[in-house]
Amino acid sequence: MKSETSQGRPASAAAATAGKHETVEVVRRNWRAEVESAQVYRELAAREADEKRKAILLRMAEAEERHAQRWAKKLADLGAPIPTFPDSLGRRFKRWLNRALGTEIAIRRMEAAEEKHEAEFRDQRDHALADEHDVKDFLQESALEEKAHARALQSMVPQLGPRTVLDTILKRERWHGRGGSWVADAIYGVNDGLGAVFGIVSGVAGATNNAQHYILISGLAGMIASSLSMGAGAYLAVKSEAEVYEAEIAREKAEVEENPEEEIEEMSLFYQLQGFSPEEAQRMAERLGENPEQLVQAMAQSELGLSEHRFPSPWKSSASAAISTA
Repeated sequence: MKSETSQGRPASAAAATAGKHETVEVVRRNWRAEVESAQVYRELAAREADEKRKAILLRMAEAEERHAQRWAKKLADLGAPIPTFPDSLGRRFKRWLNRALGTEIAIRRMEAAEEKHEAEFRDQRDHALADEHDVKDFLQESALEEKAHARALQSMVPQLGPRTVLDTILKRERWHGRGGSWVADAIYGVNDGLGAVFGIVSGVAGATNNAQHYILISGLAGMIASSLSMGAGAYLAVKSEAEVYEAEIAREKAEVEENPEEEIEEMSLFYQLQGFSPEEAQRMAERLGENPEQLVQAMAQSELGLSEHRFPSPWKSSASAAISTA
């Protein structure tokens, strides 16, 4: 019994050492990522001519620096030294690349990096750092803040292609959102019905030497089948889109309940990007925050371009597609 215990102790000690080493590596990577992000934001802010965008980039840099300080404290708690961060060839190349590609591309790259960091923090909270209770709440806060940064960055460089401009107009003119979809379903249904039935009738006519009763039966069967198929497809498409909207609203509502201050801050950033001063944006966001339901709707509209008025009735779309196909 004694020998089993003495053999088990080195094994458990080795496992604990390996686990601590893994934790240190994860924390060190987090620290490095935050320091790199802060430096990139400051470099972008230094080149930014627009004062509002510059202020937002500097606020993001300060947030990343706070995160880095928290990870540095965790490294100290683990007894690990804070690594140096030399101006390596790789970092100089990244700076040159950001300058060469331009500010907008650099912001897009940072948006992708923030989304990656958010996913990593959520994963670490459940796995790699699940036993580090002193940083679990911080990981959750960091993930939410990285998500807010990604959304703010996305808004700083809007896509101005024709489709986006059209979507923006349709969102602003809500009557387009309510009625436009069934027209598209009808046009697509007519096109599909003509093509499918013509193909069936042509094939049967050739195979039966133009026997009229076979042609009529095949045409009728093809029409019914295509009509049902198009109607079901249109119904499922609109229904699925509405369900996605409901899921996003539920997710947004959960975020507002978990961290209302951060959502208000995020809404303030969106207003600043629309041209309001920081004071005006903050007042408007705080006013929205007094009514959580309105804040949820505003966040869904600003972040995701989602509005409940965009979705037509699934039954109307289904009937439109089915009748036009027939």
